[in-house]
Amino acid sequence: MSSATIAGPRPVTRTRSLAAERRWALYTAYAVLILFVIFFLVPPIYTLTTSLKTSQEIGQEAGSPWLVHHPTLRNYIELIQNAHFRGFFWNSTKVTLSVVVLSMAISVPAAFSLSRMRFFGSQLLATGVFLTYLVPGSLLFIPLFRVIGWLGLTNNTWCLVLLLPTLAVPFCTWIMIGYFASIPKELDEAALIDGASWMQILFKVFVPVAMPGIIAATIFAFTVSWGEFLYPLAYLYSSDQLVLTAGIISELVRGDVFQWGKIMAASVMAAAPPVIIYAFLMDYYIAGLTAGATKG
Repeated sequence: MSSATIAGPRPVTRTRSLAAERRWALYTAYAVLILFVIFFLVPPIYTLTTSLKTSQEIGQEAGSPWLVHHPTLRNYIELIQNAHFRGFFWNSTKVTLSVVVLSMAISVPAAFSLSRMRFFGSQLLATGVFLTYLVPGSLLFIPLFRVIGWLGLTNNTWCLVLLLPTLAVPFCTWIMIGYFASIPKELDEAALIDGASWMQILFKVFVPVAMPGIIAATIFAFTVSWGEFLYPLAYLYSSDQLVLTAGIISELVRGDVFQWGKIMAASVMAAAPPVIIYAFLMDYYIAGLTAGATKG
């Protein structure tokens, strides 16, 4: 009786200990997440507040840089009325859309053939495709400059349509390989038995099923092409050919004079399209990136 009495509370004590450990782990996780959020929200908040200030208020040494005493949309209005800035925005839009279409037109068939057709050397080639993504762009833009010069596309916005897929296609292909590999093989086997060709299997079976992965790859291609800075800066130099990332610093920075209000307003406007796309398609992006973790 006494031994049962002594042994009885032990499971309860153990349960309380596990609950306390879980609670402290949860508190720690929340504390780290709060610090992480604060750290990464500081730059966009500072950018937004500065874009709403006049040049006089920005130049004042007194006062907090985080507060806007006289908010104004003057910086945004002047940018929208600026023909050069509208040209930068249009150049970025047409380059981004072209790069996304070209990258996906290459990545989807390439990923399908590497993951499902299983020809000799497919696994080695799939690994090689991903390894090309690990090569820094700073090592590639010099030899690519010679190629673009030979093609006569230097200082031409359309040269980016040829250059940026070299950054987007390898990773998009790798994402799609993981997603296609997670799709049950019974689908393509059944389609082959019914007499479908490989192209029919791709477009009528795999593309509808793999839409989250395709959306994830599309978002990545969009992000790469919209936010690329090194290549536009190296290959474009006239105002009518510049895209947003290079145009902002060339138009709004003159020597040692920085038009901080307009620079921040232009940064907010340039960041808006990716933010909007991620806000609406984040679930698809996460699903596409994590699809290759398990195979069903």
